[in-house]
Amino acid sequence: MLTIESAVPNLELVDSTGQPWRLSDDHDVRGTLLYFMRSTSCPICNLHVRDLVARRTEFDDANIRVVIVVPEDRTAGHAWKTDRGIPFPVLTAATGSAHESVGLTRRVFGTMQQSGTVLVDGDGIVRHAHGSTLPTAGYDKKGIAAAVHALPDIRN
Repeated sequence: MLTIESAVPNLELVDSTGQPWRLSDDHDVRGTLLYFMRSTSCPICNLHVRDLVARRTEFDDANIRVVIVVPEDRTAGHAWKTDRGIPFPVLTAATGSAHESVGLTRRVFGTMQQSGTVLVDGDGIVRHAHGSTLPTAGYDKKGIAAAVHALPDIRN
């Protein structure tokens, strides 16, 4: 898993419409919160996404961009986003595995994808990183709130 104060690797992601996505695309945010789902069919991960959606105003007020990263392909990600009415960008890896690029691997005999959250400040530095094999522990709500609160108001 990424460590606090480390620079984020160059993630090659695409949104659910096939457009390339980069952390550096939006220079006007204090930070970006990436939630890595275990799968779009994981009921616990879906609860976590519902919490993120319910807290959307809080993130907007704090100038935090929220994105959801899924391990499935773009087509499956788009169908899930549309079906659930997800207001955030839904991303997947352009090549390889987005999850593995931040240290969220498959555990338990290579079958269970880890889930987790990464908060990156406007300068591309990790301010919060949390992952877990158990989906119930992959979303650290208190840790995210503390990290958002600690972000500087403007970029250096």
